[in-house]
Amino acid sequence: MPHPAALALTVVTEVPVYVAALAMASAAAPGRTAFAAVMVNCVTHPPLWWFLRHVPGGGYWYAFAAAESAVVLVEGLLLSRALRLPGPPPYAASAAANAVSVLAGFLLLG
Repeated sequence: MPHPAALALTVVTEVPVYVAALAMASAAAPGRTAFAAVMVNCVTHPPLWWFLRHVPGGGYWYAFAAAESAVVLVEGLLLSRALRLPGPPPYAASAAANAVSVLAGFLLLG
């Protein structure tokens, strides 16, 4: 899958999860949450994509797990700052959103 398509799939699957997950935890409007979700994906997806393209075959799944874990942490941190939302909600939302997009990618690529 080319990077633009993968980024589009990520945004389409993750943004609704972020908006739903953070609706009650944040005083931010859903549109602002959606915008922040798109922005954090634009920050994390290109380096993740580049990194995973350069991982040798034998260590791919370990690198994938580590890289996705790092993305969850970075996106959680960026969302907590962008939405002024302390504590675990942005990190939990990030874990859920990234799990959904990984699952969508697995289902699409078979």
